Amino acid sequence: MSDAISVLLFIGVIAYALFGGADFGAGFWDLTAGGAARGSKPRHLIDVSIGPVWEANHTWLIYCLVMLWSAFPTAFVAITTTLYIPLGLAALGIVLRGAGFAFRKASMRTPEQRIYGATFAVSSVLTPYCFGSVAGAIASGRVPAGGNGDPVSSWNNPTSVLGGVLAVSVCAYLAAVYLTVAARQNQSPPLEAWFRHRALLAGAVTGVVSLAGIFVLHADSPRLFSQLSQRGLPLLIISALSGAISLLLLRSKKPVALRALAALAVATVVCGWGVAQYPFLLGTHLRIAEAAAPTPTLWVLASVAGAAAVLIAPSLAALYILQNRGRLETRA
Repeated sequence: MSDAISVLLFIGVIAYALFGGADFGAGFWDLTAGGAARGSKPRHLIDVSIGPVWEANHTWLIYCLVMLWSAFPTAFVAITTTLYIPLGLAALGIVLRGAGFAFRKASMRTPEQRIYGATFAVSSVLTPYCFGSVAGAIASGRVPAGGNGDPVSSWNNPTSVLGGVLAVSVCAYLAAVYLTVAARQNQSPPLEAWFRHRALLAGAVTGVVSLAGIFVLHADSPRLFSQLSQRGLPLLIISALSGAISLLLLRSKKPVALRALAALAVATVVCGWGVAQYPFLLGTHLRIAEAAAPTPTLWVLASVAGAAAVLIAPSLAALYILQNRGRLETRA
């Protein structure tokens, strides 16, 4: 039962990586779009694309937190008492990002718009980096089962830095691919070319970081490296192939299944991390079964997850479908 709940938890992690990650990546391109005049069109498309869904995407984060502290309270305490600095920075980034995004649209003066826009954009880079560093700290075994680990070195180490940089580059890649398709749907060839070039760049950077990560993990997290190169290898191969095909399609200007391929590339690499870490929840010292709450609690969580799948998932699916079809643009 604890394994089943961990799968349900990880589904939320993947969903947040795909949907929330694309939102954070859009903020990265907002940050690098240029001055007010030169970056006005890309920023407008970003606003239109994420406006109706950016708050809804945090549903997945809330889901993950509730599942973690309810199903695995021991691990939740260990993570929050050790990694409270990056988690606090990520929470601050989420709040500032939302405030910057909302107030920029409501501001009438350019200087104010720049301040709020910079807040939104910088927070969109800070937050995924912190989440990536947290994942690196957990995977590399730097979160002790009893909690209260080193608050600095636990997330400032080679594996955590790799996780943070990879999270930012993956988010940028996802967002650029999604926005390329959105620009094509809006029949804007200049914007489509603008985001296509950045998707190619982000994909190439992500590939280089991933290759460099092989050496980082080999030196800093030998167990994780060993498991990734064995039972996690098929998923990593699928991820690499999906990413490569998406880049080829981008280069040939063929948007067929671009979003699906980009999402598959990210989802499989996140799954690879989970498969490589199993059966441990924290590094190599706290197993999923050992960290699990009593069985009745797990059954309640499974029932709640099932109810959420029936009641909430269709609403989110309808929201995403309407947004992809451009039916919500006038409300953005």
